[in-house]
Amino acid sequence: MGQKCGWVQATKCQLLVTSLLVMLLGLSIAILTMITYREKRFIVLSEVASETNPIRTFRSLVLYAGICLSSILTVAAVLGIVATWRDMKSAVAVGFLCFAVVFCASVQAAYWTITNSTEAEDAMMDMYDFVYEEVRSNSSSNGRQELLTIHETFLCCGKKLLFEEASHIEKETCQSEMTGTTKEDCLQEIHIFLKKHIRFVSIVMIITTIIMVYGMILTSFLCFSIHFNNSLDRKDKYVLAGR
Repeated sequence: MGQKCGWVQATKCQLLVTSLLVMLLGLSIAILTMITYREKRFIVLSEVASETNPIRTFRSLVLYAGICLSSILTVAAVLGIVATWRDMKSAVAVGFLCFAVVFCASVQAAYWTITNSTEAEDAMMDMYDFVYEEVRSNSSSNGRQELLTIHETFLCCGKKLLFEEASHIEKETCQSEMTGTTKEDCLQEIHIFLKKHIRFVSIVMIITTIIMVYGMILTSFLCFSIHFNNSLDRKDKYVLAGR
């Protein structure tokens, strides 16, 4: 019996540490969400005047998903701490459910970043191509301003394959230091930026998945332990009913 109590106490200590890590993880995801949502390079492409601009939907989706994920992680951390101190079976069960929900969401997010990250990249490049071709065809003042803002934000200048054909666009929409001998392809800059960002997000999601698996193991063991102890406490206790 003493050995079982030792295992339970060790599980509680591990769950307490895990809950603190989960709380920090929730805070980190909230910060990452706001950084992604307020990132200038996402904002400048989401403000492109196009009827079908997927970047706007992407930013909104990231904001809502990040807030929900960080909120569930915070709830799971609080429930884990409460379950550690009060031995509440209901808190442990709900904490396990929160861990399971975040586990499913993080696995899906990690899978998407690995297999479908090109969709976001294609959407950003399409928005740049849309603005570039609009300026190239009719030279509207609004389009020139949008393209100038994109070039200033990404520190790039035009598209590599069209440098010689559209030199006048470079002169009007590129910074003076970018129109010299060293010209950065904007499509390549978008690719590099998004690749780094998605790689960081995938690492965070993998770490989240590992912690969620460990949290589910701890909460399931603690839940069964609490249930087993409650069953032992009720054993050999009888209520005598009067005749």
